[in-house]
Amino acid sequence: MKLIKKSKVVLIVGLVGILATGCKTYEQKNKVIGNWQQGNLPAAIAEAKTVADGNANNKDAVIWRLEQGAVLRAAGQYADSNEAFDKAQAKIDDYAQKAKVRVGQEAGALLSNQANLDYEGRSYDGIMLNTYRALNYLALGDPDKARPEIIRAYQRQQDAVEANKKRIAEAQDNVEKSSEKDKAAIEKAQQDTKFQSQLSGVSANLDGIKAYADYVNPFTVYLDGLFFLANAADASDLERAHKSFERASGYAPDNDYIKQDLALTDAVMQGKPLTPITYVIFETGCAPSRGQIRVDIPIIISKVSYVGAAFPTLKMQDSYTPSLTVVADGVGVNSALVASIDSIVATDFKNELPVVITKTIASTITKAVAAYAINDAARQSGGNEVGLGNNLAGLLTQVVTGVYQAAVNIADERTWTTLPKQFQVARIATPGDRKIDLTTPNGMNTSVIVGDGTVNVVYVKSISAGTPLLISQFKLK
Repeated sequence: MKLIKKSKVVLIVGLVGILATGCKTYEQKNKVIGNWQQGNLPAAIAEAKTVADGNANNKDAVIWRLEQGAVLRAAGQYADSNEAFDKAQAKIDDYAQKAKVRVGQEAGALLSNQANLDYEGRSYDGIMLNTYRALNYLALGDPDKARPEIIRAYQRQQDAVEANKKRIAEAQDNVEKSSEKDKAAIEKAQQDTKFQSQLSGVSANLDGIKAYADYVNPFTVYLDGLFFLANAADASDLERAHKSFERASGYAPDNDYIKQDLALTDAVMQGKPLTPITYVIFETGCAPSRGQIRVDIPIIISKVSYVGAAFPTLKMQDSYTPSLTVVADGVGVNSALVASIDSIVATDFKNELPVVITKTIASTITKAVAAYAINDAARQSGGNEVGLGNNLAGLLTQVVTGVYQAAVNIADERTWTTLPKQFQVARIATPGDRKIDLTTPNGMNTSVIVGDGTVNVVYVKSISAGTPLLISQFKLK
């Protein structure tokens, strides 16, 4: 074999080996969620710290800081939780300022996969980040710091609509800038009946899920109303509370507690004072995780008609406590749904899917063409010289490119798994003895002595069915 040709093959094989490293999926790497779902907070916290610190300066920094912030918050470590969220926010802001970096990364992803891009945070991540930071500050007794976080969380919902339009437009623009050959290949794949049939499995389990308006988190809207009702500095704050409760009621029309809050806001706007009231906010279950499904994409290279590609799927988590009963003075009321994180995540997933499909098709075609070119070069090199070494070199190249394609053929499974499945609420007049009992359908019962505020919040978290309730409280007024 000529030295130059042999060197090219060795170089290509080496490059393939480098590109194929680090291709475990997020679900395979995420050991935090296993401990979390079992209610083992110390282990979840320890694992979250290890993995968040270990990925502090790479593409997965944001997602691991979000996971870390959530588990620390559940354990009542509010200051540490906000520190983790601060680090996630700093990275998200940095990505927003470096749009040119994404161009280079997108090009690299064509030879790898979307999971190798920086995780810059999804729209609902940013909304919940600020919402949790606000709740942390309230738990720390600092409503002045909670106020801007609530305002920012609310504003993010408006910003997300425009950001998504821009993301879709950029993806389409990238397709338009592709060569005519590449555009034809993408269009061929999108119109292929076999591809479309298999692709329907990506979102098949989302059809029955109620969708909210794009990028709205009704719990954030509700918290906005509750905060500005209790902490109103002037009439404009009360008007803001009224509008937020109206919006929240529109997203949860069967929730009578929100209707009561609307009536209460009207009364306060007319000069009536707040009387002692206790809210029980109930976080239950776990948000969807992501898996993947293999779909065949049509591509004509030599005798190859289809190549496999991996697309993300959502997997709902069904182990959760469906409701909470609050008993005071012998009278019980049940919690009612304010927001479904399942619906929020599913809506974002559907909005993101057209971009994911386009990028995955382009990436798969690029990798398939590259792999064919590498193998063809190896075959030609081996065909020019006779000898066992040359045959082995050609075989090795084919094996390595096959391994490479399998390794990088993974979907982006990164998603904030320690978010809850649902937010619910109950409200009662604070009893004279300030004692309430919390009961779950499976028989868990806990008594709580409510604090001395006029507007109190008892915050209850159930990670999964059977795990102990995590209870904290703070006062809004």
